[in-house]
Amino acid sequence: MMRRTRLLMPVMSILLYALPVVAQINDTLPAVVEPQIEDNRVKFTSQLRALRGVAGAPAPFYTYFWEFGDGTYSFEKEPVHVYRDTGDYPIRLYATNNYDDGKKPPTRLKKIKVGKKSMLAANTAPPFFKGAGSLEMITNQLAKPGEDMVLLLGYRNKEAHARPVSGSVMLLYNEKQFAQNSFDLAEARMYHEERSIGLDSLLAYAPAEAWRTPEEGSRAKGLFVAGGQQAAIADARPQLRQLLKQQMEGFRKHHIWRIDQVEQGQQQFMFLQLNTLPEMIKDTNAVVTITGLFIPDDPSQDVEQYNLELQIVASHDPNRLMLKNRRLNYRFTGRNRANIYKVQFQNTGKGPAKKVAVTVTIPGMLNTGTVELVDMKPACVWCDSAYANQSCIDTILTKDSIQFVFRNIYLPGTQQEGINDPDSTMGYIRYKLRFNKGMKKLPFTSSASIVFDKNEPIYTNRSVGRFKRGLSPGVVLGYNFLPGSKPSDILPQNYVLGFTLSEYKAYRKYFQWELYLQKSRSYESFEGRRTGGDTVINGAGYKVEYRDAYLKQKVLALEAIPVFLRYNINSFLVAGAGALVGVEVERSTEARVETYVQRPNGQGLQQLTGTRGPQTESFTNWRGALFADLQIGLVRAGPAAGIRFLQYSNPSHQRLFLYASWKL
Repeated sequence: MMRRTRLLMPVMSILLYALPVVAQINDTLPAVVEPQIEDNRVKFTSQLRALRGVAGAPAPFYTYFWEFGDGTYSFEKEPVHVYRDTGDYPIRLYATNNYDDGKKPPTRLKKIKVGKKSMLAANTAPPFFKGAGSLEMITNQLAKPGEDMVLLLGYRNKEAHARPVSGSVMLLYNEKQFAQNSFDLAEARMYHEERSIGLDSLLAYAPAEAWRTPEEGSRAKGLFVAGGQQAAIADARPQLRQLLKQQMEGFRKHHIWRIDQVEQGQQQFMFLQLNTLPEMIKDTNAVVTITGLFIPDDPSQDVEQYNLELQIVASHDPNRLMLKNRRLNYRFTGRNRANIYKVQFQNTGKGPAKKVAVTVTIPGMLNTGTVELVDMKPACVWCDSAYANQSCIDTILTKDSIQFVFRNIYLPGTQQEGINDPDSTMGYIRYKLRFNKGMKKLPFTSSASIVFDKNEPIYTNRSVGRFKRGLSPGVVLGYNFLPGSKPSDILPQNYVLGFTLSEYKAYRKYFQWELYLQKSRSYESFEGRRTGGDTVINGAGYKVEYRDAYLKQKVLALEAIPVFLRYNINSFLVAGAGALVGVEVERSTEARVETYVQRPNGQGLQQLTGTRGPQTESFTNWRGALFADLQIGLVRAGPAAGIRFLQYSNPSHQRLFLYASWKL
């Protein structure tokens, strides 16, 4: 027995030693919630898998979002929460791994039981509303394809009067400007008797009448208008329906919830679990918008809108560079087009930062001299107008970079003691840039580096702006003939009308598709002569001197170019090559015979003419061709002229095509 125990001891030691290693690489381990319950006071801690840092990135760390099961939440690492009532509460922890090369820990529901009741709860609610509105939204993390996240929707009664507020909240998501959906609403957790309703129910709850007056002293408020004593009554529902229709036109999905009797000064939350869909991976670094609407029952209150902009990311990194409207229409984009960038940064250190320098590399197509600072956080004055040691911002411009420098600020660190609001550790710069003269239809890439005090720089993602391909229709008018022939020759020379479709103002390589309708000049060919013979006309015999046979043809053909690769050498010269397929849509053939006979009285020859036909054939004589093409003029968009050499098969012959074109 002792011998077996001695043999097992090394094996157990090896297994115990290996357990942390296995756990370290297991990305499926859920977040383990460990509550410490004392009466109705609960301290929450957690166990998470070990972090694995990304080479060259700052030290990895977790961010936390706790849902306490009673309509409250916390972003702290180890929060303490006091429950007002007894009962069973479902706890959820959403931990997000930043600068980590693995997957985020799955969330597992944990239920706790609170056995004592207290009306003296001493919870310190984290700050939520940053603006003056009735509705705001935040998420626990950036949107990463394939991961779930929580959208925290908060609403409140901010009115000065003591009356409770009732109304509806509408959520709009999955913008139509993107080909694919971004999110799926997996679950809505509500704690204040909110209930899901339809659009018709929303309109039914809306006021049937709104006071409206034409007097100059009338007061417009929100969607409705309140007035004085001599007011006319009007139905407000058509206005509301039109407003909601305009908002819904830009989105594929919407949900509506009814809220009732929100007391003065009270703020309440809904926890909406969203799945970021895997197909959005193609739009990584795109900025998507989720819109919330607050529609009060009281016509004297505003209909409010809140837009939450989210970036789709490939990895969790709080320092990001975002470009709004990354896909531009080149046809309608001019040099005065303002490109709106936002650099977001977060101090993840153990202490506050006093200076933050954000250096942005600017692509050559953008003009650094057009920079316009739109917004910033923390808000500062310009350094050239600041007094000594005042918080301020400065800019340093070069040809290919812009540096924004925050000086004398206080930006707390996420690991700093006593910091429970992650928003207080974040800042951003929002600015505009315009294009240089003569911009090209090319992608333009920008990135940023961020330096907190004297630490090493942190590099952001690359943000790429692109132009949509667009469509450029065109028309072609040309003349198709055999090499060496003259216009007077009796040969099948064709007048051609065609239509083209290609990418709008492609920079270099692009494909073009063409369709032609060509009508050959009607021509008559000599088929042969037969001499001698006899014939009878009107009962009289005639001696035939000779017969000449002629064949008259007219052809209507259709030709298509399914493969045509072109290369813009510059703005005035383009070369290309491709393949053509064609078919005779209609061929009309008429036979004519001229017969010369001896007159009966010996007075010379008499001409007799006869015709047969016409005979019509449809969709016959398929043919193909390879060709090379050269064009000069405004080849990207506008008028141009070109020449094309074609080598046909069935039958084998060569042609030249001279043409003029105009692309829109």
